[in-house]
Amino acid sequence: KKKKINIMYFKEFDIRWSDLDANRHLANSAYINFMSHTRMGFLIENGFTQRELAKNNIGPVVFYEHMYYFKEAFPGKPVKVSLEVGGLSEDGMFFEFLHNFYDANGKKLCKLRNDGRLDRSKNASINRFTRKF
Repeated sequence: KKKKINIMYFKEFDIRWSDLDANRHLANSAYINFMSHTRMGFLIENGFTQRELAKNNIGPVVFYEHMYYFKEAFPGKPVKVSLEVGGLSEDGMFFEFLHNFYDANGKKLCKLRNDGRLDRSKNASINRFTRKF
């Protein structure tokens, strides 16, 4: 039986002290971490659990990420991160995920795009034991 994949997903994050840069706003690395956490939440909720990935010795590999910043985010109010499936190859192995960051009032802070691959071959997924593609 084929499982229906949700194409829009949201996750909310509190901005911690460790998420800030020297200018006391959300650091670039925190955007990437929040986006990665959202992506893994999406995959887990759609059946790609850590157990399944480990069982098949694969993991998602991101080939490309690009960010557009519109407004700074500061601590004190949560940010919401969306994930939308922008595209999938016919076999579902190549993906394009589109992320948006929103402040507590729903104002868009940033948009991001990442492309990657998840497969069971040696072509692009990273083997978790050899750490090679």
